[in-house]
Amino acid sequence: MSTGLRTVHLDLPASREQLAALEIGTVVYLSGRIFTAREGVYQQAVEEASGLPAPPEQLGSANFHCSPAASFDRDGSARVGAVTATASFRFAKWLDGWFKLSRCNVILGKGGMTGEIYRRHFVPNSAVYLTTVGYGTGALLGRGIKAVAATYWVAELGLAQAIWVLEVENFGPFLVDGDLAGNSLFERENAKIAPNIERLYAGTQPAILRRYGETDDKTDEVI
Repeated sequence: MSTGLRTVHLDLPASREQLAALEIGTVVYLSGRIFTAREGVYQQAVEEASGLPAPPEQLGSANFHCSPAASFDRDGSARVGAVTATASFRFAKWLDGWFKLSRCNVILGKGGMTGEIYRRHFVPNSAVYLTTVGYGTGALLGRGIKAVAATYWVAELGLAQAIWVLEVENFGPFLVDGDLAGNSLFERENAKIAPNIERLYAGTQPAILRRYGETDDKTDEVI
């Protein structure tokens, strides 16, 4: 049965013309080279001005915010069986320096960023943001990993924070959350949902148990 969602298989590195054709909400599968990098790498490369440990041409043009289920065999070869995306909003403060260093035009992660961040940082660098679809997809994404091309900063940062350069095929699915015009899929959908939040929770009782910082004002929720 058709879902009505447009699906694109994108070969990396992607051209600006290819990225310009991606609309928010499009399903994307990637083939080519990607590399993992999260807070430890961003801090060392940008904040501590260490730069990247290899040229952008060797790392690839697509950066995945994730923790890999990674290991080394006795012969020194590396393997990654699954990858779990991490929330990307934490990376916003480093983006200017990151784009200059990495020259990435595809960023992957979880949860997306705001339209303001897309317009301020992504649009000037002709970059798009792709988000994972749902939770528990680490093993599914792992099926698309064909080889580990290289590793960097494992000793310095540990397995989860190190750079893992991966060769992937039909790696996905991902959704386009931020396009080259700076549009945000999450913001568009939240604008449809938010006006109905108060009606949705009408008649419910305040929570007896709650975590620190939680509120009974459902209009304060982040969806």
